[in-house]
Amino acid sequence: MKELLHLTQFKDLNLNASILEALTQKGYTQPTPIQLAAIPGVMEGRDLLGIAQTGTGKTAAFALPILHRLAANRKPAPKRGCRALVLSPTRELATQIADSFKAYGAKLGFSVATIFGGVGHGPQRQALARGVDVIVAAPGRLLDHLGERDADLSQTEIFVLDEADQMLDMGFIDPIRRIVRHLPKVRQNLFFSATMPADIEKLANELLNADPLKVSVAPPSTTVERVNQRVVFVEANRKRGLLTELFADEAFKRVLVFTRTKRGADKVARILETGGVPASAIHGNKSQNQRERALAEFKDGKVRALVATDIAARGIDIASVTHVVQFELPEVPEQYVHRIGRTARAGRDGSAVAFCAEDERQLLRDIERTTRQKIPSEDRRNDATLAQLSANASMDEKRGARAEPRGEAQPRRHSQQKQRRDETRLDSAHGEGRSGRRRRRGKGGGPGAEAAVRNGAPNLQQKQKPRGPKSGNHRKGQGHRDVRGDQAPARGDVMKVTAGAVTGTVTSASDLMRRLAAQT
Repeated sequence: MKELLHLTQFKDLNLNASILEALTQKGYTQPTPIQLAAIPGVMEGRDLLGIAQTGTGKTAAFALPILHRLAANRKPAPKRGCRALVLSPTRELATQIADSFKAYGAKLGFSVATIFGGVGHGPQRQALARGVDVIVAAPGRLLDHLGERDADLSQTEIFVLDEADQMLDMGFIDPIRRIVRHLPKVRQNLFFSATMPADIEKLANELLNADPLKVSVAPPSTTVERVNQRVVFVEANRKRGLLTELFADEAFKRVLVFTRTKRGADKVARILETGGVPASAIHGNKSQNQRERALAEFKDGKVRALVATDIAARGIDIASVTHVVQFELPEVPEQYVHRIGRTARAGRDGSAVAFCAEDERQLLRDIERTTRQKIPSEDRRNDATLAQLSANASMDEKRGARAEPRGEAQPRRHSQQKQRRDETRLDSAHGEGRSGRRRRRGKGGGPGAEAAVRNGAPNLQQKQKPRGPKSGNHRKGQGHRDVRGDQAPARGDVMKVTAGAVTGTVTSASDLMRRLAAQT
């Protein structure tokens, strides 16, 4: 295979001239092993089962022959459908694949669209209505469009299932089977996976036609040879110190850091940021714009570290990643292969460092058994330097949290209530109500006329309705409501009215005041 690879170039594969021109402009002349093995058979229309690790060029292994076949049989794309459908597990990987189709087919004029969640349905629905030559989709959103009858896959000619093992890990096997039911019986199927567990092999047998072309450029679950691997045994609470030590090395220029959870990704990104390392986090809880911005900043070198979960990382195709750091070991052994496959791409070398705490020892044994290798290790347990670095990192994180702008500090609620009660008592002692006005007293200590009129005495002329018991927020004065739920002290200038219907003659305010004056 190696001798054949050195003797063969893309121009020897009889690809469409426009595709070859696009490849030349991108500087691609020689195919990788997976491309060399897959392209001729796919161009002939055969089904394909490809076992290839990430970073081996498998996207071009199916994109190039698909574009060649579409160009050889030009016809309008079906309305609400497509001629070629590629299923991808993540938004990032879908975007990467679509960009590859656009780049390789730049001279052919084919339409390419992506369909995934996190963005609006409208543009996707419009693209489907027109018909698209190539659709790259995530299963969930595509099923939404099928359910809404926005999509029709009955005229799809080529079906590609990429990263099948990742689909299994994410629980997409049932959605894939539902999508396949919408496809025509007669079609070409291309099936790619980095690993081949039993469930994936069963799915491949369901989807592929008889006697598919089988291509494997590396044994299943083996790791990329060009990656320099090591595992460091360290206490869980000292991992942040070890991370700080690694980033003190200037060789860690563009680093992918993996965590198991979304919350863990955000936490590690904060640790790096407070330590002076520009970092971003990318995971499923981030919006599509946030994920794209984080990836763009990482590609452009604006951030030195990108902290990611396994789901989000599948679409990260950046040739210049120098190191992969596994802050936590994956619970699925095959994920180890995918993680370190983010470095040593496009013929470059790379390094991968895995942190292993005591409770992760079994995960490490599973990884070594699955990948059939013994990973070189280093023991940093009980390391005083890491203990100090971890303590410093923890203090820096706490300072950073306190330094975050939180707006103007607000007094606590119980403090506000106490302050209001104290002010009320003080006002009462000085003979003032909560309105801040001096109480007016008439003769005999009764309410003054002005106070009576002001506080609603004229309302006695109106027929009153029966009222039940007063609630905690009953009005005690004009414009005042007890928001605390307890009644405020009664004001002297408020007429006390008992509950129940008014009986007898209703006396006007002026007559009432005259009677009061006559009694004194």
